[in-house]
Amino acid sequence: MVNSSIRDEQFPPLPIEEWEDTKNTLHLFLQVVGKVRLALYPKMNHWWHVPFYISVRGLTTGPIPYEGMIFEMEFNLRDEGHALKIETGAGDSRTVPLKGLSVAGFYEKVFSSLNELGVVEGIQPLPYDLPWTTEPFASDYQHSAYDEAYVNRFWRILVQVNSIFQVFRGWFIGKSSPVHFFWHHTDLALTRFSGRPAPVREGANTVEREASSHEIISFGFWAGDQNVRGPAFYAYMHPQPAGFMDEPLSPKEAFWSPEAGEAFLMYEDVRKADSSEKAVLDFLESVYQAGAKRANWDIEAFRLPSYEK
Repeated sequence: MVNSSIRDEQFPPLPIEEWEDTKNTLHLFLQVVGKVRLALYPKMNHWWHVPFYISVRGLTTGPIPYEGMIFEMEFNLRDEGHALKIETGAGDSRTVPLKGLSVAGFYEKVFSSLNELGVVEGIQPLPYDLPWTTEPFASDYQHSAYDEAYVNRFWRILVQVNSIFQVFRGWFIGKSSPVHFFWHHTDLALTRFSGRPAPVREGANTVEREASSHEIISFGFWAGDQNVRGPAFYAYMHPQPAGFMDEPLSPKEAFWSPEAGEAFLMYEDVRKADSSEKAVLDFLESVYQAGAKRANWDIEAFRLPSYEK
């Protein structure tokens, strides 16, 4: 049995009810900064130009090119006094605190800081695809809750999940996305591709058409939402082949959700496992095997030669 103190350090509890207001504020902060990367980073397929990445301090945009210079925006979620640091390649920087600001205040400080650093670029100042708010960033004074301890827990979990996903990514030698953090739904995600194009779903929007232009099996982790009331690992396939959700899942706590068309493994079950890493890897591999089998992927050709199931 895993030592409980080590488990709680690496996989701390994250009950959504205890930090939901903070979670929503953080989500909006992430969208403000994410839209800057979306506006400026050179376009890549499958929207790979928009996500953040796990860093030793929190979440980062990585270097963003702008008119002959580069700058980076990093959320420091590790150290006391959480803050967004904006730094240019020339060494100039500005810092925006995360605690004590409403979304409106954060939005104003981010763009005034960018302007001071010579980055003059606007964004569409509206939340994207959030059912719980449509308030423009500049007038959102409602969302201002920020509990540093819970945000730090969330980041520490992301650090562990990122490492597990990197291991899983290495088992597959076909086309794969990076392990990246999408500020759209605040999920850490990884996608495998068969190499075959996929039909566009009728009614798909611009984001969906680009994200699902090819046959994929996608995996992720997020902290929960209005419908899933707790952190969870998820996985799905597009297009979904017949019999996909009839296949077995591992570990035994994992389950299919016909309503969502996805597989789930709740974070609390991962926390309780003898090996949290093995539980997650077993889940990811079981969904991959289910999808690859039902859609006739060449499983052996995509397998890293040194990997033994």
